[in-house]
Amino acid sequence: MKIAVLLSGGVDSSVALNLLKDEGHDLTAFYLKIWLQEEFSFLGDCPWEEDLSYARAVCQQAGVPLEVVNMQDEYWNSVIAYTIREIEAGRTPNPDMFCNNLVKFGQFLDKIDPAYEKVASGHYARVEPHSGQFRLMRTPDAIKDQTYFLAYLSQQQLSRALFPLGELTKQQVRDYARQYDLPTQNRRDSQGLCFLGQIKFSDFVKEHLGVRRGELVEADSGEVLGEHDGYYYYTIGQRQGLGLSGGPWYVVEKDIPNNRVLISRRQDMENKYRDSFWTGEFNWISGRKPEKENLQVKVRHGAKIYNCRLSFERENRALVQLDQADQAGIASGQFAVFYDDLHCLGAGVILD
Repeated sequence: MKIAVLLSGGVDSSVALNLLKDEGHDLTAFYLKIWLQEEFSFLGDCPWEEDLSYARAVCQQAGVPLEVVNMQDEYWNSVIAYTIREIEAGRTPNPDMFCNNLVKFGQFLDKIDPAYEKVASGHYARVEPHSGQFRLMRTPDAIKDQTYFLAYLSQQQLSRALFPLGELTKQQVRDYARQYDLPTQNRRDSQGLCFLGQIKFSDFVKEHLGVRRGELVEADSGEVLGEHDGYYYYTIGQRQGLGLSGGPWYVVEKDIPNNRVLISRRQDMENKYRDSFWTGEFNWISGRKPEKENLQVKVRHGAKIYNCRLSFERENRALVQLDQADQAGIASGQFAVFYDDLHCLGAGVILD
């Protein structure tokens, strides 16, 4: 097949490229230029140059052409503006979800020759044909599985998506990287949001929303215990970075109109240990909501998955009842991704 391979400069996409080459496909690698020089000029030198240099080295070794595609405007309009808007509203955004849906498997397709039959990436996920449709499936590596970040894709997008690492674990990918002697074999996995690279999340927020001093308030007594730089730096359930002694302290509520952050030491906090929440703004990959009520759900990326009951109040609003309380903090604005065993059905935004 004629395949466009999304290459990030990391080990996963580098192995995916080489696996496809071994299968004899006609490949072109694409590096998406998504950063905005002027937006991140406060950092000094561009932190993505290293990624691009690795991508070039991998392609040179494999004998595969590399094209750099400028998607700065698309990325700003689709992902970064959404992220800033959600943070300022006091919610917890998930830019990676829209990065995949709107950019990598969305507007990127409009940039390339339609002769490319597939768009491949280094995601840990599988696509299976089933009854005339395409299913998004979980992978053997529960920790690295990335179906959570792909749950907003459509049938049309899945029909062109190819995930060569779908049957592999991270350790097997590392082994392949050594076998291929890839320039990226010893690179660490990237952490954080898709567009930030080496930028700290707090630096990104500070650059765009600035500092707004407010009070840290003990939830039970109403006592002011300290100050913070802005409610938007905090998420519900957070226990790190509060700068207070006598903890552990947890963020239990954000009073956005008054720019106050409410904290508590209680271990039975209503906002922390929750076993239900409302969700909406659904994307069902099949195009229709599931008929079953008893499903599984992830409320964040990772291995943890809950059994749940999904009860629709109306078409685009449903109550999710977990089989046990989540202890890490369920945040509005994040995504609940639903599964029927290994089959990823789609996702909804956590409302409250």
